[in-house]
Order: sequence, then structure tokens, then C-alpha cells
Amino acid sequence: MATATETTIAQKLEALLKLQTIDSALDNIKKVRGDLPEEVRDLEDEIMGLETRLSKFQQEIASFEEQISNYKNSKKDSDKLIVKYKEQQMNVRNNREFEAISKEIELQGLEMEIADKRIKEIDFKVLNKNDEIASVESTLFERKKDLEQKQKELEVIINESEEDEQKAMKDREKALKLVDPRLFKSYEKLRDNARNGLAVVMVKRGACGGCFSSVPPQRQTDIKDKKKIIVCEHCGRVFAGVEDVIPPPEKEKKSRSKAAVSAPAAPAAE
Repeated sequence: MATATETTIAQKLEALLKLQTIDSALDNIKKVRGDLPEEVRDLEDEIMGLETRLSKFQQEIASFEEQISNYKNSKKDSDKLIVKYKEQQMNVRNNREFEAISKEIELQGLEMEIADKRIKEIDFKVLNKNDEIASVESTLFERKKDLEQKQKELEVIINESEEDEQKAMKDREKALKLVDPRLFKSYEKLRDNARNGLAVVMVKRGACGGCFSSVPPQRQTDIKDKKKIIVCEHCGRVFAGVEDVIPPPEKEKKSRSKAAVSAPAAPAAE
């Protein structure tokens, strides 16, 4: 039973480590692209915002023009009424009627003056709004040029790494089938929180492969046994195993050099 458990844990760790290796390869592909994808998205968002703003300004211009048209029509109506009232003045029977009609004529004259004033105010608003539209259109033109250039750069980089990325994505789909679902949730959380994207690491030279904190020898033994999932006490990353350190062949070189020095000494003694 113990052997079966060890095998199960070992398989889970092996599957996690394989997934981590693939994800790290995908991360490296994305690193080559740098900030370009984000810059493209930012430019697309900015362009969308500028186009929305431009559309709003154009709607405001249309509203202003409608108001001007209404005031002009109002002036025409007032002018017609003035003509009508003046004709009526010619047929009044007394001064009271004459004065009443004169007041109506004066009122319509004031209405026309107010309309002229409002038209001038709106014309000024239209002028300012057109300046804003010209500024937004200029910025929009520049941003579209920037976007086109960034998209071309990104397309070149994507084309260069597309084959490797597609292969890695296929490998990832296969690897995911072997990963325990509960472990995968933890793996994803660790990946999101880890700056370097490492959730599963090896113990290298007695330290965590993610945060480089020291791992005690007894804990290393437990990690090697693979009887349970063990995580780093400092960063929470999952330990997949302990990387064996191959001793450098310095001693061997030294022993050979010593032998080389002692070898010619024997004939000299004879």
C-alpha cells in the first residue's frame, strides 16, 4: 500500500513539474513579445475612447445646429407677426388698440434680439467644439498610426514564435489531463501570485528553487521520499524533488596532478 501511495504522489508531482516546465516555456515566449501586446491593447482602448468622444462632440454640434435653426425659424415667425401687427395698426379704432399692437410689435422685436443673441452664443460654442474636434481627430490619427506600427511589430514576433507556442499549448492540454484538479487550483493561485510564474520547483543546492530560502536536510529527505506534497515554508511553492548536486572534478584533477608530480620523483631517487 505504501508503495502505491508513493507512486501516486510521485506521479502527481511529476505531472505538476511537467506542466510547470511547459508553462515556463510559454512564459518565455510571452517575454520575447515584451510589453507589445499590452501596448496594443492600451492603444486600442485609447482609440475607442477618442472615437466615442469624437462621436459625442459631433452629436453636440448637431444639437447646436438644430438650436440655431429653431432660433432662425423663431425670428422668421416674429418677423411675420410684426408685418401682421403693422397692418393691423393701420385699421385701429382708438389709441388703446394702437398701443396694444405696438407692445406686441415691440415684444416680437425683443424676441428677435434674444434669438440673435442666442445664435451668437451657440455659434461661439460651435467654434470651440470644432477646435476640440480638430484636436481629437489629430490625436486619433496619430494613435491609429502608432497602433498600426505596434500591430506589425507584434505580428512579426508572433509569427516567429507561433509554431513553438502552438506545440507548447498542445503539450499543455495533454499535461493537464494528468494533473490532479485540486492541485491544479493551488498551482494556478501560486502562479498568479509568483512574480516569476514558478509554482512548482526543485530544491537546488539546499535551497528552494523559487525563493532561494534554505531547506533543512531532513526536509530534503522527506521531499526525496515523495510520500506527501511538501511546500516551501517561505513562499508556498510545491517541491517536486531534490536536484542532485554533481561534485566538481577538482579533487580528481588535484590527485592526478599530485600523481604527475610524484611519478618522475622515483627514477631520480634510484
